[in-house]
Amino acid sequence: MIISKHRAFLLLTAVEVAVVIALVVRARGVAADLAVTDILAKRAVAARLGLTDLAIWTEARYTRHPSQTDLFSPFQDFPSSLEHFPAGSVVGVPDLTGFRQPAEP
Repeated sequence: MIISKHRAFLLLTAVEVAVVIALVVRARGVAADLAVTDILAKRAVAARLGLTDLAIWTEARYTRHPSQTDLFSPFQDFPSSLEHFPAGSVVGVPDLTGFRQPAEP
C-alpha cells in the first residue's frame, strides 16, 4: 500500500505533536521534582554559609540584593541617566507602599 504525500505529512505531524505533548507532560513532572530538591539544596547551602539574602546579579549594588536596595543609587552618578546594567531592566523597583520609616528617638 502506497501512502500519498499529504497523508504521510499529516501522519508525521500527528506523531510529532504527540511526542511534543508527551515531552511537555514528562518535563513538568521532572521539573516539579527538581524544583523541590533544588530549593532544599539552596536552603542548605544558605544555612551552611550563613547567607542572609540571595545575590542574583554581580553588576551593581542595587541589583545584588533587591530587598536591601538604595533607591537612589542608580542615579547618583547622573540623575537623568538611563539604566546601563541589563539587570536593572529585569528587576523592578521594590514595592514600598507599606514601608514605614523607623521612628526617631
